[in-house]
Amino acid sequence: MPSEASRCFSSVPPTTPTSPLGSVARPSPGWRRRRRRGSYGGGGLCREVRQKRRGESRVLWFELEGEAGGAGGWASSLNARMDNRFATAFVIACVLSLISTIYMAASIGTDFWYEYRSPVQENSSDLNKSIWNDFASDEADEKTYNDALFRYNGTVGLWRRCITIPQNTYWYNPPGIERPESHDMVTRCMSFTLTEQFMEKFVDPGNHNSGIDLLRTYLWRCQFLLPFVSLGLMCFGALIGLCACICRSLYPTIATGILHLLAGLCTLGSVSCYVAGIELLHQKLELPENVSGEFGWSFCLACVSAPLQFMASALFIWAAHTNRKEYTLMKAYRVA
Repeated sequence: MPSEASRCFSSVPPTTPTSPLGSVARPSPGWRRRRRRGSYGGGGLCREVRQKRRGESRVLWFELEGEAGGAGGWASSLNARMDNRFATAFVIACVLSLISTIYMAASIGTDFWYEYRSPVQENSSDLNKSIWNDFASDEADEKTYNDALFRYNGTVGLWRRCITIPQNTYWYNPPGIERPESHDMVTRCMSFTLTEQFMEKFVDPGNHNSGIDLLRTYLWRCQFLLPFVSLGLMCFGALIGLCACICRSLYPTIATGILHLLAGLCTLGSVSCYVAGIELLHQKLELPENVSGEFGWSFCLACVSAPLQFMASALFIWAAHTNRKEYTLMKAYRVA
């Protein structure tokens, strides 16, 4: 008759050796289900960790999937990893650059950098006719054409100076009779020659014996040259940006951003030189009574163009620099 001890030993299930270190008891059939449901202590936390790791593995697999295709696969995966924000910043910068270029070209080609407002002349006296003749002369000095600008509602640009005069310069209006409407007034312009653009300015405008005013001379030359330099830099930057689009790379846009930054500095310098030159001129030649002056819309276009160039420059540089930094990090991760 078997003893109680032998009955206890006979109830123990047989063991199967699983390692060279010894035998391990076989687990019950439902242990896997209990492990999935988190029946053991901390099972829920372990399940969350496993799911998170499984998700990270899928993301890593999709990111590095292109590597299996060789160089072509890696290039395609690299282009796919480029964030849309870089492309968005690039497009916005291109739009700002285009607007600033249009504004700058319009300000250079128009004649409303500074405008004078004066009472309309009641008749064309001999004095007024002589002023117009001197204004239209190729040998008109600075004082002569500025006097005409003061008297005839003149406007000044980078290339031309304009005045508004009666259409018939010999027309006379007797006292007590109302003069005709403004349709008898016409605008006539004279262009600055290259000689006049680079001509020295004198301490006393119109007096060649008063000495050369170097400050006003260089301010005038800078206000004339810097807008063209700015426009040229933006056009060259646009060419580099076009090459970047063709090459499907954002690296050349760093040069585009730097060129736009220099263009913005040139535009800002041109505006500053123009303001300083006008203020110095009015200190030398005081405005007559009932005559006022103000900056025109061409000047305002140049003022608006400068911040647009700075914003475009910042976006170009940011997009290229950030994209290059992320590419370097991905390359280092791949090597690791």
